[in-house]
Amino acid sequence: MLDSTNDLGAALFKTWTEKQRKNEIQKLVEGFRNGVPVGILCKMSEVIAGDKKKAKKYLKLFMSESERTAAIASATGGIVPVVKSLLS
Repeated sequence: MLDSTNDLGAALFKTWTEKQRKNEIQKLVEGFRNGVPVGILCKMSEVIAGDKKKAKKYLKLFMSESERTAAIASATGGIVPVVKSLLS
């Protein structure tokens, strides 16, 4: 999907500890609460976490069920399947 020059920082994130990844995803959730689009929240969380399963775990940790439901409802276009897979 992404070549090595356009990997959203994935190479850097692989060097981070789980605590660093967790903290960065928590910051992304705060950013989402302040207007960052849900698609960016989900895609960046997946890249930072290293895989979809970990990203989903962290997003569930930092977002309430009602926040996740509202975020899913706000998604549009091609990002809907990604958002649903991470927030449901």
